[in-house]
Amino acid sequence: MEESKDVKPVRYAYGLTTALLLGGATLSLATGYPAGAQVAQNEASQISKVVPRSGAPASFADLTAQLAPAVVNISTRQRIQVQSANPFAGTPFEGLFGGGNVGPQTREAQSLGSGFIISADGYIVTNNHVITADGKGEVESITITMPDGDEYPAKLIGKDAASDLAVLKIDAKKPLPFVKFGDSRDARVGDWIVAIGNPFGLGGTVTAGIISAVYRSTNSGAGAYDRYLQTDAAINRGNSGGPMFDMNGQVIGINNAIFSPTGGSVGIGFAIPAETAAPIVQKLIKGEAIERGYLGVRIQQLNDDLADSLGLEHNKGEFIQAVEPDGAAAKAGIKAGDVITKVNGKEVSKDQTLSYLVANTEPGSRIPIELIRGGRKMTLTATVAKRPSEKELAQSFSPDSDQNDNPFNNPPAQQEQGYIEKALGVSVTPMTPQIARQLGASDGSKGVVVVAVDPSSDAGQKGLARGFIVLSANGHDVNSEADLETAIKAAKADGRSAVLLRVQPRGQSPVFVPIRLR
Repeated sequence: MEESKDVKPVRYAYGLTTALLLGGATLSLATGYPAGAQVAQNEASQISKVVPRSGAPASFADLTAQLAPAVVNISTRQRIQVQSANPFAGTPFEGLFGGGNVGPQTREAQSLGSGFIISADGYIVTNNHVITADGKGEVESITITMPDGDEYPAKLIGKDAASDLAVLKIDAKKPLPFVKFGDSRDARVGDWIVAIGNPFGLGGTVTAGIISAVYRSTNSGAGAYDRYLQTDAAINRGNSGGPMFDMNGQVIGINNAIFSPTGGSVGIGFAIPAETAAPIVQKLIKGEAIERGYLGVRIQQLNDDLADSLGLEHNKGEFIQAVEPDGAAAKAGIKAGDVITKVNGKEVSKDQTLSYLVANTEPGSRIPIELIRGGRKMTLTATVAKRPSEKELAQSFSPDSDQNDNPFNNPPAQQEQGYIEKALGVSVTPMTPQIARQLGASDGSKGVVVVAVDPSSDAGQKGLARGFIVLSANGHDVNSEADLETAIKAAKADGRSAVLLRVQPRGQSPVFVPIRLR
């Protein structure tokens, strides 16, 4: 029997990762209910007597004693398939065991996590990744272990992969202690919090810290729910799904992931805010469908290079790389190359991403979209569509990737380095019908074709390669080397340190790439 891995990477811009915390995490939900681990006859007013209203508490012991009975350990039994290698591969005995691989074998595995009871009749909240085999097998059973050691089989009531939330149900012969959701919108940087969970399968473990940041984005792809409370309380593997409590004993977050170069706690943990989780949990309990808004765009953070190439302020808005044909964005008139700055009056920022704002808009709503196109501010009206399933989204904007293939049988001879090469580190040649056919493009394709890239240039570092077609520069079509040279000179005249190219890799959809000028 082997323990399944409980860590999933969330990539940062600087190359490190966060990890989902199977086996325990802290949770905070925002609904404004009274707090504290309770049975039906308990009164929440008792909690106000436990913790001082200001300053650091002398002890967390009394608060912990009230809350800990509602925090549970969650374990699953899974059947997973693994490919078994022949230990005698490459030896004279290899054939006795059917060659290099014996074939897939089914093994039993376990995962551990945390959760918390939210009702006296046994509803439990946790992370979806705690009770999901993640496509590698099938979950056979879920067991809840109470702090007093009692065990109950759990039934899965509902789960939501996008928000990483799940609701379980156990049947007990007595009313169970439970906690209620608080309002994460009241959380402030510096507030004390307490996390209770099941790190490394050790059972009920209490850690304390402060809220380090509110509504932190992990830059993991700007997903619909990439918006967390950050804490320095020790959070480790096994804490996933556990609650994060405020000093009133209310759940204001659900511990979900950590940032860690080592795999252990380094004081940077993330919890799903209660204001996000609470409505989803209630819908899962009621068996209601969870519908989210969708525009149908591929987006990119407006980083320094992009902003400089467009002559815009840094970190204001998000850049549209591509628009889904016939989608909500296309019907509203949004185009690739636009920078969206506001959605329904709310500013798009790192802490309030376009994905988050749209996903939390009811499908069918008509909302204003403020954007910048070619240096001009515009306002369009979009009718928000229904967000497709995660499987459907995974299949979107994923053309074949063969950009490293050499598309030329007879590449043009190298010429003396000219203006474009000096400015961008890229050598280009005019498009011809023959080159278009070799690239898999139509005979009437426009643009210039990259024939060489200086690997030390910004263009080389950002992946431009031979065979890329340059379609436009700073919003102007490029049909010749002269067009590209003119765009570069215009960017320099405007004081820009980068130029925004729209390029088409072989066999892929066009993308915008900001290239720094040399």
